Amino acid sequence: MNKAITKIDFPTETIKEGQAQVLVPKLSAFVEKPGEYAPSKAPVFYNPIMELNRDVAILALQAYQRTLKREISVCEPLAGCGVRGIRFAREVEGVKKVVINDINKKAYRLAKYNVELNGLSGRVTVKNMDANLLLAWHAAPHKRFDAVDVDPFGSPTPFMDSAIRAARDGGLLALTATDMAPLCGVHPKACMRKYGGKPLRTEYCHEIALRLVVGCAVTTAAKHEIGLTPLFSHSTDHYVRVYVALKHGAKEADDSLKKLGYILHCFSCFHRETMNKNALLGRDGKCPNCGSKMDYAGPLWLGKIADENFCTLMEKEAEKRLFKSKKRTQKILALVKAEASAPPTYYVLDKICSKTRLPVPPVRVVVETLRKEGFEALLTHFNPKGVKTDASISEMLALLKRMSESE
Repeated sequence: MNKAITKIDFPTETIKEGQAQVLVPKLSAFVEKPGEYAPSKAPVFYNPIMELNRDVAILALQAYQRTLKREISVCEPLAGCGVRGIRFAREVEGVKKVVINDINKKAYRLAKYNVELNGLSGRVTVKNMDANLLLAWHAAPHKRFDAVDVDPFGSPTPFMDSAIRAARDGGLLALTATDMAPLCGVHPKACMRKYGGKPLRTEYCHEIALRLVVGCAVTTAAKHEIGLTPLFSHSTDHYVRVYVALKHGAKEADDSLKKLGYILHCFSCFHRETMNKNALLGRDGKCPNCGSKMDYAGPLWLGKIADENFCTLMEKEAEKRLFKSKKRTQKILALVKAEASAPPTYYVLDKICSKTRLPVPPVRVVVETLRKEGFEALLTHFNPKGVKTDASISEMLALLKRMSESE
């Protein structure tokens, strides 16, 4: 019997995810009351709901490897049972080495067992260390990884600095943030402490959340004279996820910092606009549309949330895969690719129509009508009732009124 398995003293079950077969905590055994969040109660963290997150990570890592056209090394410093790192080794072509790590001794034993179960002992190394210490050990130029995937329970900010330093020049950094209450403005002080930016409880708060995470990564990287370019980002279920490429150099860092700014929002009339830091100084804080006092979110990332060519590479990879979440994944990829260069923020039709007492038209009809009238208009992956457009709120309201009158 495997030595690691003899020391696992809690209920487990074997599951299959992607091409990996892994032993995981039997989550039903750790729920004492209805509605409890089982993954946080188990002695080793494993969340089956994040399978889609891991599927997308496979596609992003494979797309990144295709751009390099060589073998790559990967680090997952917060591994839990090790499923993500094991899937990288099994499902991504060209992965030479994976280092997975967890400070939890039980997680380390379970991950070690799972690596052996999948016959990957030669390519996957399992560590039992503090995540930041492991990443710091790999900060030297010849020890860095091609890709670092930080998937914590909560905020990625405690690991962001060391993760950026452990990724090579041109490397890929993936970050998950599940602490949506601070990022969406429920706990603004916590968001300011962690991410260095002010959130806002608007109908498009999930996009603000994503842009706050990228903005925090940009300012953290800039301290080391490193610039960041988002290759792919998405907001799904209870989290936001970003994939950024790192580029060393003071100029690159300065260029990334230039894309930080603020989103100004009027809660009275739905007007919103973006501003860089300097332009904000000259504002009186009043809405140019209705004269009400405006609020703001930021500093946050105002640039593109994805790269269209990288999205295309991911789409090609998705076609070949047999993921359980294949259709949903492909839909997310298509929507993100389409809105990659779209302006920040989006209108939520239900919200506008509720306030103006107008009937809610089908979102696709609104998009088509906006396009016919010469506006840029897109669906968004952030919200099924959301519309990304360069139309102002006045133009949007006029269009919705015309549509209701013509019915």
